[in-house]
Amino acid sequence: MEKFPKYFLSFLILVIYANVQAQVNCYAIEGERCKKACEIYNSNSDSQGSRESQESFDKAIDLCPNFSHAYMEKAVPYLKRGDFITWKKLIDKAVELSPNNHLDYRGWCKFQFLRDYEGAIQDFDLLEKYRPGNIGYSVNGDYNLYVAKAICYSALNQKEKAIQVLENLFKTKDYHFGLYDYYQLGVTYFESGKYDKALENFEKQSKVYDFAENIYFRSKVSKIRNKDYLDLKSLALKSYDEGKTMKDAYTHHFNKIYRKQIAEL
Repeated sequence: MEKFPKYFLSFLILVIYANVQAQVNCYAIEGERCKKACEIYNSNSDSQGSRESQESFDKAIDLCPNFSHAYMEKAVPYLKRGDFITWKKLIDKAVELSPNNHLDYRGWCKFQFLRDYEGAIQDFDLLEKYRPGNIGYSVNGDYNLYVAKAICYSALNQKEKAIQVLENLFKTKDYHFGLYDYYQLGVTYFESGKYDKALENFEKQSKVYDFAENIYFRSKVSKIRNKDYLDLKSLALKSYDEGKTMKDAYTHHFNKIYRKQIAEL
């Protein structure tokens, strides 16, 4: 079996897991009002963002003000619409009520949407107290949250700390590599001037899933070494035009590269 299908399968499992996690076991909820709130939540979590679902989450909160999932689910549409103030008010309440259940989501969103790298690291560190050694995955399934934490360190120009987090993570027994893990480590090494280690990781990435950004950096390493880089540059442009790039439905990936950058190499 080729490696890419294996990674696709891992991603599919994460998506299924995330969908299952969205449902709450109402039988485990104490109190009739809170059980009813849970049932309302479960019946409306699939219609996220609609007026009916938002009103239903309000009803759930009225019935059970300590039901954290209703605050979290109500917060999501505000984030997607760019109303970060309302989102933060709601998600902070969800975290206050149940940090173990919601710190992962808040930390990831601080990274992905707000570029609040220090805030994201603080949430991941706090989550470690509740889930030592396994803080989970990003909402979109692209990254283990330790990878996201490392990217935050890199964004704060703490490159060595970022490298240490990733290298230690990748040595973990039975670690499931994400689609962009080696790439992010490679870029961090590249930005630290460690081109041998950078190329080593870009080549590992190419065996998992090769895409325009990864090929671009391989080309950059060749150019720095005064080696022929034009074939790789052409391949990067071709891959970009074919849509083989880092993608996300809502934001731009950290270390994403654009066609203009490739063309100007």
